[in-house]
Amino acid sequence: MAFRRRSKSYPFFSQEFLIQNHADIVFFLVLFILAGLIFETTAQTVCIFILPQYNITTLSPEGEVSSYHYGWRDCITILFYCFITIILHAVVQEYILDKVTKRLHLSKSRNTKFAESGQLCMFHLVTSVWTIYILITVSLVDTLCVLSFQVKFYYLFQLAYWLHALPELYFQKMRKEEVSRRLKYISLYLLHIMLAYLLNLTRVGLMLLFLQSLSEMGFHLSRLFYFTDESHHKLFNVWAVAFIVTRMVTLILLFLVVGFGLARVESQGLDWETGDFNSLLIRMVVLLITCLTQSWLLWRFFCFQLRHWRESIQEEERAVRKKALVKHPSRAGRKDAGGNYQNGLAKAEKKMKVP
Repeated sequence: MAFRRRSKSYPFFSQEFLIQNHADIVFFLVLFILAGLIFETTAQTVCIFILPQYNITTLSPEGEVSSYHYGWRDCITILFYCFITIILHAVVQEYILDKVTKRLHLSKSRNTKFAESGQLCMFHLVTSVWTIYILITVSLVDTLCVLSFQVKFYYLFQLAYWLHALPELYFQKMRKEEVSRRLKYISLYLLHIMLAYLLNLTRVGLMLLFLQSLSEMGFHLSRLFYFTDESHHKLFNVWAVAFIVTRMVTLILLFLVVGFGLARVESQGLDWETGDFNSLLIRMVVLLITCLTQSWLLWRFFCFQLRHWRESIQEEERAVRKKALVKHPSRAGRKDAGGNYQNGLAKAEKKMKVP
């Protein structure tokens, strides 16, 4: 099974060979792991890779109910689904995004951004639909320190996806400036998802991830439409409003749940055995990290908008000067006493060089 058409072959065990065939290598590694289900001696070990661990079965009037905790074996499950996401990433890139970009004839930089937005748009769409399904079908009013199968698998998949994004930076040969930018938001996602998972804040984490996915999906959809037709740039204005609203709703929801809601719960303090981390220190750390992150995102957003606004004004001024030169071409050759052009093109270019 080949995910990419090979235009050139490279020596085995070389860097180029690994980058070109990384999806095929991971695919056969996954098949090797799944083959262990055939034999009884290895089936139990393979289940650690595939199924969520640390399940507890309790009896209820409706029958047996399985709930889950977390532990170190979750790292093995996350690693396996990290392999799965690498394969899915290659399939989407090969059979969807590459075919679209060939028709659009984009530049190299735009091609990279189009691929990034295409991948993230599909991921955030799946995340949004999955979150809605969990909120509708799964009861979230049970004990704080246990998880249902759907919720635990949801968080394991989220961690696996953002961990798979780290080796993808190497496989896609990202430029240094792109690597630093992507590392920032990958680290932020991993940090916040791990905090919600390890501190048993999975319910509020579901809502915040849902809001974030909607906002990010709007941005990447706007960028995809813009690359196909630049007349769709007004979609960014809609996303800008949604971005600010998402930041405000995130802060309000977190303060209501963590700052006021958990402060009124009877059980206060740290209990490592039961997984209860409802202490004042933990709540303050969570609020501080989230507030700093949201403030940083807003600051970067406003800086980008101001820079874009200034560039738009400069482009409009240039367009006005060009129209004036077209209407009055005789003024282009008029000089002042110092020998410089007074109203012509050279003077306009001189002004444009000022930072």
